[in-house]
Amino acid sequence: MCELYGFSAHNNQIINENLRTFYSHSNMHPHGWGLAYLFDDEICIEKEAIQATESHYLSDLLSLPIKTSVALAHIRFATVGNIYRKNCHPYSKRDNYQRRWTFIHNGTIFDYKPLNKYIEIQHGETDSERILLYLIDKINDAQTKLKRPLTFEERFSLIDTIIVDMSKGNKLNLIFFDGEYMYVHTNCKNSLHFYQNSSSITFSTQPLNRHNWENVKFTTLLAVKDGEFVAEGTNHGNEYIEDEDAYKSLFLNFSNL
Repeated sequence: MCELYGFSAHNNQIINENLRTFYSHSNMHPHGWGLAYLFDDEICIEKEAIQATESHYLSDLLSLPIKTSVALAHIRFATVGNIYRKNCHPYSKRDNYQRRWTFIHNGTIFDYKPLNKYIEIQHGETDSERILLYLIDKINDAQTKLKRPLTFEERFSLIDTIIVDMSKGNKLNLIFFDGEYMYVHTNCKNSLHFYQNSSSITFSTQPLNRHNWENVKFTTLLAVKDGEFVAEGTNHGNEYIEDEDAYKSLFLNFSNL
């Protein structure tokens, strides 16, 4: 499966050391790498459909200080979608009030029919991209109805409702950023960790150093801003347990497309 990295801080900090450690795991996740980070209040996204440790571009990028208050990174093991750049995370899209959402996912959607309509219109081929398109459509529907942008509380409540429903029978480890707040969710035990200090929170599929990492709260949507947890959603209890037979069926279905 893929690995996720997320970083939130109340001030700009250099994150190269953790990124190097994170990307060193790519021998087990060789199908692409991606990085999104906040620079001058804009999200910059870099990605390639090659193994991170073999990327000269990534090596050059990490040779310079990456100083930021928000970052998301991803290394890909392809389960749905071919090994193309368009299938690499992060994905990014603006809602109808121009709020930019940036999204990474570790997991697989085995069955969630509302996503099916995006297969014909998405840019790439992954179920992850379809999740983002669905989230944006739901945000847009709510904003159109209200004739104004959603508040953070309204965004969080809507996303929490979606996650509770979508997590049934699906692996849904997610980190995404709406330009202000970071949202984090896991429903697979021991598959997402965090380390918090006085100025920041770092999330990673695997601990990246010898600090005291903890498991992210399970089956519960969390929101983070400026290195602090600020909201907690419903504890839905929809645990996903790895199932090799389900993946075999998924691979067979995908190979027949």
